[in-house]
Amino acid sequence: MATIKTIPLLEGDRAISTAQRDEFRDNGHLLVRGLLDAQEIAAYRSVILDVVKKQSREKRRLPDRGIYGRKFGQMVNLWRVDEGIRQFVLSTRLARVAAALLGVSGVRIYHDHALFKEAGGKATYWHQDQYYWPLDTADTVTMAMPLIDQSIEMGMFVFATGSHKNGTVWDPKLSSEPDSTYRKYVREHQFPLSYAAGMRAGDATWHYGNTVHHTLGNESERRREMMTITYMADGARVTQPIHKAQAQELNMWLMGLPPGRLAASELNPLII
Repeated sequence: MATIKTIPLLEGDRAISTAQRDEFRDNGHLLVRGLLDAQEIAAYRSVILDVVKKQSREKRRLPDRGIYGRKFGQMVNLWRVDEGIRQFVLSTRLARVAAALLGVSGVRIYHDHALFKEAGGKATYWHQDQYYWPLDTADTVTMAMPLIDQSIEMGMFVFATGSHKNGTVWDPKLSSEPDSTYRKYVREHQFPLSYAAGMRAGDATWHYGNTVHHTLGNESERRREMMTITYMADGARVTQPIHKAQAQELNMWLMGLPPGRLAASELNPLII
């Protein structure tokens, strides 16, 4: 792992109120302001950008990239390659928020994502994250934190409020057909659509794995820089994959653990 500069440890609590907890559980998503202060997010942004630059092998111009590349650039489990990012992803401050929202005593990492969407990057399709995960629990939550101030034009997350209550509903592969199916599903169930009008660096949205969502296109002239962390309740167990995507996820993020085993591989450390 790389040697890190002196960066602030993300300890201490950012207390989640009862009202915030109830809002999250009712709506399936929540915006929390100021989880990192300006100094903290600036320090971690510097580390994350440095690692992303070193790890990136994408040399093609935006119009020449495939479907994923045109929508966003993503790198996963950077906590495994850099000590500074490890401090961010495995921080107790963020993990305590995840545990408070889920109402559990402990959480493990499923994975992290650095999600960068270039200016002109297209919208991502509607989907549910939980569909991909071979887990026996719906107590999963993803935090998405911008590394720079983010306006709505830069590709904000859009959530179908309340959609998590119906569980995993479709077979959402990244293509136009499930996107239109999800749009129809959201419309027929009259789920209100919710998104932040703007976010400061260090704010974060949180959403259940079963919350139907997508991200808007980046219509600004600046790259959207975002770091996400997905948490699962400690005690979750691996289930038998029911389709190809889950089999791939099992091998990639759970190190091929057999069904019935605790979802606690080397890639899934317990934080609190």
